[in-house]
Amino acid sequence: MREETALSIQGLRKSFGPKEAVRNLDLTIQAGEFYGLLGPNGAGKTTTLKMVVGLLPPDAGAVSVFGVDARQRPMDAKRLIAWLPDEPMLYDKLTPLEYLEFVAGLWGVDASTAASRAEELLRQLELWEQRDDRCESFSRGMKQKAALAGALIHDPKLLILDEPLTGLDAAISRQVKDLLIAKARSGCTIILTTHFMDVAERLVDRIGIINNGALMANGTLEDLRQQAGRAGGTLEDVFLHLIDQQRGAA
Repeated sequence: MREETALSIQGLRKSFGPKEAVRNLDLTIQAGEFYGLLGPNGAGKTTTLKMVVGLLPPDAGAVSVFGVDARQRPMDAKRLIAWLPDEPMLYDKLTPLEYLEFVAGLWGVDASTAASRAEELLRQLELWEQRDDRCESFSRGMKQKAALAGALIHDPKLLILDEPLTGLDAAISRQVKDLLIAKARSGCTIILTTHFMDVAERLVDRIGIINNGALMANGTLEDLRQQAGRAGGTLEDVFLHLIDQQRGAA
């Protein structure tokens, strides 16, 4: 059975003035994969993902989401994607239920389906008891959970998360990870960026390491161990070794 491609990136480039943030990037992610995109600060991860979701226009290259050309048919591609940035974006005067109703309406989800999904998501994320509280009263972790629920309300096929665990305490981080694992098992394709290497090592199926705007390694943890010459090494050990190797070769 032929695998379906969730995301195809070919020759993607983006510069900001003289700085080349993304350099001729090629990447393919299969449907149902839990993929970790890792790299140092300023490596080009967020710039790449913003181009995928349509928040930044690329200077060159092609992006396809489940076969939909994201540059030629941007709205069709966006309907398949959910994007969760590292800073939760909410309307503070709304309650979680009002926020999810609003987001579902933007995506054209019918009211009964939206209500059912909203309750399921808020219960999974342990926000149901706060469903009628205004988001302005929430902690950062609670806001991040509400934003994740908003990202999932239209049942996207591709979920992109940029540092979703930053600033979360252990309990909330566990709730978010549990929901992501459940979504991956249900067939949702997930792309995750994180600086928590132990989290990536436990969660993802395949890993890409990006540095200086280019993809320098791509594969399973075992593939990366072989490339780094670090048999049995942790992802953190492998990651740091590959980055040091590239710096030494520069």
